[in-house]
Amino acid sequence: MTKTSISLLGALLLASAFGAAQAETPVLLKNNQVTESALIDALGVEAPKADLGATRGFKPSTPGGATSAAPRKAAGPGKANLLITFVTNSAALTNDSQTALDTVAKALQSDALAGLTFRVEGHADSRGEAEANRKLSQQRAEAVVGYLVSKHGVLPERLSPQGKGSVEPLNKERVDAPENRRVTIVTIRG
Repeated sequence: MTKTSISLLGALLLASAFGAAQAETPVLLKNNQVTESALIDALGVEAPKADLGATRGFKPSTPGGATSAAPRKAAGPGKANLLITFVTNSAALTNDSQTALDTVAKALQSDALAGLTFRVEGHADSRGEAEANRKLSQQRAEAVVGYLVSKHGVLPERLSPQGKGSVEPLNKERVDAPENRRVTIVTIRG
């Protein structure tokens, strides 16, 4: 290999590593970023492939010779971090959060997400006692589930609230950052 080849290879590896690090950084949807299409893209997961049995290399086809496997849209990460705000030190939703959750309900009830179940995780920043933060984050997750069920008729068996407390901050540099006080919706497969 020449020096140019080695330099080019090094630059590609560095760019690839940087790209991977960028891809791993979770996105936090705020206010007008909470759209039905953004949520469907984030929460959509690829359906498990059907077991068609032993076909010895044959692919099922439709009349006319086309294979039955339609191209699928790329699956999302199955997770959406939302800046859902609450009245300070309580589980009462703010008006802005109710508006965002109205959009969440539309996405959850869309054909694209039909049949999927979701874990609604409440997160807190690390100010205060760990157990108090866990309880508050549980109450907040339950408030989100309660709002989606009572206001929009999302089936309660599709939503499972879980309080995470302060153990999974998005911003580790600033403990009181708003993104650490969030709701994360995670798609549960199957």
